[in-house]
Amino acid sequence: MKDFSNFLGLGIAGNFALHLDQAGEAEDFKDIITEDEAAPKGMFPFYLPCKTESASKRPRPILSTYPLSSQKIQLPREQVNVQAEPEVGLVCDIEYKDGLIAKITPTHFGAYNDCSIREAGREKISDKKNWGQNSKGIAQQLLDIDKFTQGGIMDAYAICSFLRRDGKLHAYGEDVELNGYSYFYEKLTDWIINQINTQKDFGPLEDIKSYIKACNYPQKALISIGATRYTPYGESTFLQSGDELFVVLYNKNKHSLNDVTNALNTPATAPKNMSILAQKVI
Repeated sequence: MKDFSNFLGLGIAGNFALHLDQAGEAEDFKDIITEDEAAPKGMFPFYLPCKTESASKRPRPILSTYPLSSQKIQLPREQVNVQAEPEVGLVCDIEYKDGLIAKITPTHFGAYNDCSIREAGREKISDKKNWGQNSKGIAQQLLDIDKFTQGGIMDAYAICSFLRRDGKLHAYGEDVELNGYSYFYEKLTDWIINQINTQKDFGPLEDIKSYIKACNYPQKALISIGATRYTPYGESTFLQSGDELFVVLYNKNKHSLNDVTNALNTPATAPKNMSILAQKVI
């Protein structure tokens, strides 16, 4: 797996219709007002590549623990419900001007699991996102982005996810096209730049700009752009030890959903133009 230890790790909340309701998190954002009703609710850090004690507004120390794995999800020691969050991860280059983000350029994309604790009462979104090593997932196979705009390679891609339990494969997230995201392409990168530069420490959100300064302005980021909707099975099923989780990005013009499930059953035959994250829950 590529080493992202020097990357800024950020996520987006509420970028796919109805997901927050399914996850039981809509109440957390009741006081967050957005200019556009369809806009994401905010951004959160899941990993900060810096010594957090140097931050003027100190994030929890856990955020400096590297959480990414391409092979396993390690459940928290505490007894809490944990749910996978199938989504797209973007590898991005960042440019700054006068201490603010001036440009974000996505260069690669891949299958991502923004695995999350489901528990009411946690102060910040990030409190549910990083509980230690192996609490997040990114596929080993990342795909090149020719251009992050309509007409590029990502137009043809869809995302789906599955959970294998007791030998049975269940659809966990809906099979949806990537352009089903509320904000995507230039609309998304413009929103990310503005959100990071202006987001305040309020409610479940944090002042990410101050964290970036404390990390000495990382030039690369891994940004998860929002979880898709669950199937009824996924919405009601929490992870348990022994489960196998799969998140897949595939070219819907070249492959069928049947091709995807065949690839999961025989990984050696998986097409090179698929990004497959396969994690064992321990």
